[in-house]
Amino acid sequence: MPVNKLTGFLRPSVLVGAMLINMAAMVPAYAHFQMLIPSDDMVSSPAERHLILDIKFWHPFEGHGMSMDTPVRFGVHFAGKNIDLRKKLRPHQFMDAGGKNRQGFIAEYDITKPGDYIFYLEPKPYWEPAEERYIVHYTKVIVNAFGLEKGWDDEVGLKTEIVPLTRPYGLYTDNVFQGIVKLDGRPAPFSKVEVEYYNQNGTLKAPDVPLITQVIKTDANGVFTYAMPKAGWWGFAALHQDKKMMEHDGKKYPVELGALMWVKAVDMP
Repeated sequence: MPVNKLTGFLRPSVLVGAMLINMAAMVPAYAHFQMLIPSDDMVSSPAERHLILDIKFWHPFEGHGMSMDTPVRFGVHFAGKNIDLRKKLRPHQFMDAGGKNRQGFIAEYDITKPGDYIFYLEPKPYWEPAEERYIVHYTKVIVNAFGLEKGWDDEVGLKTEIVPLTRPYGLYTDNVFQGIVKLDGRPAPFSKVEVEYYNQNGTLKAPDVPLITQVIKTDANGVFTYAMPKAGWWGFAALHQDKKMMEHDGKKYPVELGALMWVKAVDMP
């Protein structure tokens, strides 16, 4: 490494270069969220029974997207049963904040009976080269139909999932949402939970990087609590590292497991 022979110190050019490398290493990796957003979370009339679900892999607040492959599982849990909906998946191009089209999916579903419909998704593992890991986010969203509040706290049986302790619809802005994080069917204490707002129109700007993604943790019983400060969709992602690794180009890498849930808040009239 070049050294000034008179002073014995590193040359300024070397110091600047080292600083730039360190700064590059400090650039934050924005949170990834598997998105599963229905056209509505409460169906109250027959005219609203036709749902359209947007399925994409996104940075919800910043609006940057990643293309995703066909999900491994996609279905709805209703009346205690899991119903396979993979045949309803249709490839769809979503344009992200950078003006790039990203591969995602849409699905259409007609509500037929009153009750709570838990839509769920297991994506194909996503290889993230910047972080040298795979990402698998098991994702849920709940839609209530015709006022029968039954089934919203059912467990789908995913490898990791958030089971709501607060009814996950009919929530006003600033209401508290609570959920228990499960991993392999058991509560996951002291789990990291990332929370991010779906900045759908891209009009909001965070004044600083830590304000893009909120970070909380579950308590000793695996329970987290968060008050949603703005109307719209909020994503909750409880993250763990899988015990098993996955291979990429002949080398094994860690796998991030995420329990995802999407919850909507509305302003009080």
